[in-house]
Amino acid sequence: MKRAIFLLAAIVAIAMGTIDAQAQKKVKGSVEKATQTECCERMPIIGVSASETDAASAPITYVRAIKRAGGVPVVIPITTDKAQIEAVLEVVDAVVMTGGEDIDPLKGYGEEPLRALGEIVPERDEFDIMLIRMAVAKGLPVLGICRGEQLMNVAFGGTLYQDIPSQVPTSYIKHSQKAPRNYGTHTIDIEEGSLLNKQLGVKSIAVNSYHHQAVKDVAPGFKVTAYSKDGIVEAIEKIDSDCVWGLQFHPEGFVSMGDDSFLGIFKHLVEKAKEKR
Repeated sequence: MKRAIFLLAAIVAIAMGTIDAQAQKKVKGSVEKATQTECCERMPIIGVSASETDAASAPITYVRAIKRAGGVPVVIPITTDKAQIEAVLEVVDAVVMTGGEDIDPLKGYGEEPLRALGEIVPERDEFDIMLIRMAVAKGLPVLGICRGEQLMNVAFGGTLYQDIPSQVPTSYIKHSQKAPRNYGTHTIDIEEGSLLNKQLGVKSIAVNSYHHQAVKDVAPGFKVTAYSKDGIVEAIEKIDSDCVWGLQFHPEGFVSMGDDSFLGIFKHLVEKAKEKR
């Protein structure tokens, strides 16, 4: 518990700019020491993008899933200061982009907002786009979940359906379930040989679903690797990478409750984080 509190405090201090460059180096060294296991191998530090603008917080399900996979989760507070984000990325070994609100279509991909558009948080959009672009540029493993997958697509030039029910007449599946987060309500078909296929070891699986937006035009350099039965994009991955991918569903909802069916997703993230250190 003390280690977790220390790590979170260190990341927050760096991200909020409350310590100078020299102190940041000392903090990084202390973080590395704090994450040593008994066999002296440092556990991978996985940055989790914050989901609140007024608090350094993210849903506990992400934290539990990362811990179960052998990583040390730390929340990255929302900031639009590039230098602060760069400082954080010097500490973490991988990044998870979390779920949340809709993405501003006008600024994100040049479309006017439809009436069915939900809440948008411009400051979070700006932070998330900066964070994911900088993390990928540094070669860090990045996993985008739900909004995080959509954000990944937008950040690299793709577009979204702002509202599936009103924009995709062929969609007949309920993509915003009223069921527990560890309960799969519809199936997806996974491309053989894709990252998700390798992580799960299956070509079809039932997933949970909490969204009304989805990937429309896939970003250049990315490809779709899973679809729902009604043709909605459920997974994308960067073509020239084995550690940058996004999922429309919430695997952490299963893993955090002890379901190992989706644990391979987070195991892959942690293993790639070790390799990239």
